Amino acid sequence: MVVSALLKVHAKRFRRADAAGAAGELSPVLSLALDGWLRRRGRLANPHAETNTLGAVDDHAAVATFLRERASRSRHTWRAYAAELQRLCDWCAASGRGPLSDLTRQDLLAYRQWLAQPPAVAGAAGGNPSGGAPAGTLGQRSQARASAVAASLFRYWHDTGYLLSNPAAGLSGGARSRAGFAPKRFVPAPLLQACDAWVDRSVAEAAAAPPELRRWRRAAIWTVYRCAGVRLAELDWKAGVGLPRLEVDARGDWTLQVLGKGDKARAIPLPRMCAAVLRSYRIARGLPALPNALERVALIHGEKAQALGARGLYDEVKAVLQAVAEDLEPTDAAGALLLRAVSPHWLRHAYARTLVVDHQVPLPAAQALLGHASVQTTAEYAKTDLSQLREFVERGFGPPCTQENATDSHSQ
Repeated sequence: MVVSALLKVHAKRFRRADAAGAAGELSPVLSLALDGWLRRRGRLANPHAETNTLGAVDDHAAVATFLRERASRSRHTWRAYAAELQRLCDWCAASGRGPLSDLTRQDLLAYRQWLAQPPAVAGAAGGNPSGGAPAGTLGQRSQARASAVAASLFRYWHDTGYLLSNPAAGLSGGARSRAGFAPKRFVPAPLLQACDAWVDRSVAEAAAAPPELRRWRRAAIWTVYRCAGVRLAELDWKAGVGLPRLEVDARGDWTLQVLGKGDKARAIPLPRMCAAVLRSYRIARGLPALPNALERVALIHGEKAQALGARGLYDEVKAVLQAVAEDLEPTDAAGALLLRAVSPHWLRHAYARTLVVDHQVPLPAAQALLGHASVQTTAEYAKTDLSQLREFVERGFGPPCTQENATDSHSQ
């Protein structure tokens, strides 16, 4: 935490190493105890340089290359892959298996079975040398992700010639994880409206009193999260590409340009209700009310740096939720408790539900706005609203519309 704070304050003086690092640099993501454990080769490792196109001499180098090529586009993906590989290595060390290139299909089946065991059984069967939660505390989606990452590692090693055979063939849980996606964390509309009203009051107080830049910034962050459905990382300023940024066309329509997963840029039209807050925030910063095409400033400013980082963005959204929770405590204790548990990503779920359920936006259009890689993920939001399904059923089994009723309805 101390080093992270130092790097944040002195960002211009220190150059952070690329997340992927050079081949063989695994210490920042995997425990130091595994460094020596990985520097081995198993029975399935390919010793022939002519067919081993990966060029790795041991599992340590092979894991580093896998992470660099398969997970380096996103630091979140990198962190998730590294955590799952750490879990697999810990299980191997605790159960007397390894190295990784020595694991058989039976070993991986045993690992998958261990992931699904209750905590007490999992602890007795393999323990948890890294000190984390027992495998049995994992949900089904987490179990599927752990299996999928392991399967992806061995498939990559086999495809590149590092392994003579793939022990994980047919064991991937990625498809089940995708199929099992079910967005459940939603904020009820009345609570979101209470948050909107709180932000409006804050803006009104800032307009009546001497300008308070922090209030305008908080209002701008909340407005963008509510009306754009972005991920937290997508609002983090990326100076190299100048994203995220705002654009205003000749008709006065605002568009948010962001860089999503896989470094895919996308444009998100903003409703006109956002314009007043964003203009006021820019003026409070000393910028022109409308951005121009050549502008290269951070969308959300920082007090000690050019831009507010991901942690700061998270804290600003949580500040709104906590403030509204305090106001609701005397009259709606349950609502206040829920707001204290809400994270910024819940606002993205609310945005998706508004598109797909409330306004029945076509799935391809909603997919483009949300930046989902698969339309199946977008379609899952259509399965979350029982009240709308009830409305469809009532409409389907209601009284038939006769010609006379249709004529009367038309005349009215």
